[in-house]
Amino acid sequence: MGRPVYVGFRKGGIFLLNPLGRRMEMVLAGVLLVSVLALCGCAVTLGSRRYNKDPAQSLCLTKACITVANKIEEALDRSADPCQDFYQYACGGWVRKNPLPDGRSRWSTLNSVWNQNQALLKHLLENGTFNSSSEAERKTQFYYLSCLNEQHIEELGATPLINLITKTGGWSITGPWEKDNFMEVLKTVSGTYRAQPFFTVRVSVDPKNSNSNVIQVDQSGLFLPPQDYDHNTANEKAYLDYMVQLGLLLGGDKNSTQSQMQQILDFETALANITVSQDKHCDKKKVYHKITITELQLLAPAVDWLDYLSSVLSPLDLNDTEPVVLYAKEFLQQVSDLINKTDRSLLNNYMIWNLVQKGVSSLDQRFENAQDKLLESLYGTKKSRTPRWQTCIDNTDDTLGFALGALFVKATFDKHSKKIAEGMINEIRTAFKDALDNIKWMDKQTRKAVKDKADTIYNMIGFPDFILDPKELDDVYDGYDVSEDNFFQNTLNFYNFSARVMADHLRKPPNRDQWSMTPPTVNAYYMPTNNGIVFPAGILQAPFYAKDHPKALNFGGIGVVMGHELTHAFGAQGREYDKDGNLRPWWQNSSVNAFKNHTECMVEQYNGYTINGEHINGKQTLEENIADNGGLTAAYNAYQAWVQENGEEKRLPAVNLTNDQLFFVGFAQVWCSVRTPESTHKGFMTDPHSPSKYRVIGALSNSPAFAEHFQCPTGSPMNPGHRCTVW
Repeated sequence: MGRPVYVGFRKGGIFLLNPLGRRMEMVLAGVLLVSVLALCGCAVTLGSRRYNKDPAQSLCLTKACITVANKIEEALDRSADPCQDFYQYACGGWVRKNPLPDGRSRWSTLNSVWNQNQALLKHLLENGTFNSSSEAERKTQFYYLSCLNEQHIEELGATPLINLITKTGGWSITGPWEKDNFMEVLKTVSGTYRAQPFFTVRVSVDPKNSNSNVIQVDQSGLFLPPQDYDHNTANEKAYLDYMVQLGLLLGGDKNSTQSQMQQILDFETALANITVSQDKHCDKKKVYHKITITELQLLAPAVDWLDYLSSVLSPLDLNDTEPVVLYAKEFLQQVSDLINKTDRSLLNNYMIWNLVQKGVSSLDQRFENAQDKLLESLYGTKKSRTPRWQTCIDNTDDTLGFALGALFVKATFDKHSKKIAEGMINEIRTAFKDALDNIKWMDKQTRKAVKDKADTIYNMIGFPDFILDPKELDDVYDGYDVSEDNFFQNTLNFYNFSARVMADHLRKPPNRDQWSMTPPTVNAYYMPTNNGIVFPAGILQAPFYAKDHPKALNFGGIGVVMGHELTHAFGAQGREYDKDGNLRPWWQNSSVNAFKNHTECMVEQYNGYTINGEHINGKQTLEENIADNGGLTAAYNAYQAWVQENGEEKRLPAVNLTNDQLFFVGFAQVWCSVRTPESTHKGFMTDPHSPSKYRVIGALSNSPAFAEHFQCPTGSPMNPGHRCTVW
């Protein structure tokens, strides 16, 4: 951990390092994951003995209630038994009515929220009135327009990237290259242009000293998941075809390009073989090693580390005693050996290949077509070009997202939303803390420490305040040059700018208010090193929350998201950090052991779930499964406390659900989604979240309240009799 933990897939942040990786993520996740209610249709009665029918209870007949009732009803599959498969019951109708769109490997109701945000941002950038005093807002519009200028991009063709390769020292695939300049190329590729061959370097909060930033080095270098680097797999072949196609587009000879790209792929395979698996790598307590540059030099002598880090973090003054935190000590030893025994021409080819991947997303349509073909093979997408304006909105959000967020917030964000969200978070926090008194496996001292940590969780809601101050906003992007007509150069300038910003952080204390998500993002996250939870403006809107929707839906929607993020503070990884964000032991040993016993139950539970004959990795998904289960429980308990204080609210018409049942239906419909088999397979290998179906089934089958309100008999799939609970 040490970096944000998200409720779904990350949509993007201010420092994007791989445009194609970002595009891959969008295709895989459909941009957004925390799903929503987006349904519409006619009312059907239940006619089931399991449901409480109370005609005396008043109905909510407002326009908002009637509309949302119709949406919920259309998403349901009334033919399904909710005690057999609640996901099918809650989402079967939605799945039938939402075939996977062309060009997508995954689609959920949440996509409509981001599409809505995109459309608004398009209008603001193309037709909006800009604050004449804000240079950052003007840069945002210039960047967007440069991305839209396809005519100029087509005219330039591959020339900008070819020139960049030449400037960097050449590439034997496309022409002559300068031999014996390994370090110079490595510094340029990974410093100036933020590509990450061999390993990643970043500046971030020291997990064991949350009051300071530190240089951090980690494993990197793979385009595919490690499991896909197995000769003769379809994905490996598709990747090689893509590599060759790009080489040819950049001027390579067919036979030479094929053989050299195969060598690069073989080198990546060697990297994959020494890469630490995701479930092991996530245990930062075990993989954290703090050493000096001198010690790093002895550990991995193939790189001149002082020279390299001084260049990447220029203009900082570094010396041999500078501390560095490693998260992949054994990997760095092995990658150093691999570099030493590999021919310099292959190392150069591999490093320039990393640079090529950084640049292709800013080039002409031929390169986009090559990417589309690869995505079709890897994720099962039907070839369909995303409208250029949507691609450009995404790129602008990744690059100037806080300036773009200023436009978004001023146009849409309800000034009361922050206060409302703060109130809900506090209600859920109180419910979480109250439930701790009923946890028998935890000793009193640890329970008190957990409550103290819950009390000190820092809420960041909507947007950072600086974005509404033109001077402060301009200061954030000072030094980033943007033109209206050169998209490729704007992209390169951003890589260089983000590198300087990263370096600048090293000699400054961590900023507790620094955001990793932009305001329009439809997602949320927990940051362990500052014990903070973040809810951007993009998620604080209907259908996650609406002031005229029943509280049952609000708590089942944004409430569960809030509970999910809060629970991350006490997950298998999150609990390792104390209330000040430091990675250290702060629990009594008896509670640590009891916690691990309870989580083992959850690992085994999710190990038993399958899709297309493939099992979920319960260990890989444990952190998110704990958060899903704990978030559901905390939000439900908070809703019950609200009802106790305010009384029962009116029921929705036609759906014939009690409000308690509505809470669980609303929660489940957050995760309605469709997905290609290829994308599902990729998720099993790389995603820390369980597939949507089992985020619903797993959490609800552990909930006694769910079984009670849907009257599921003991032994039924949704009430198996044996429950796995942590929080």
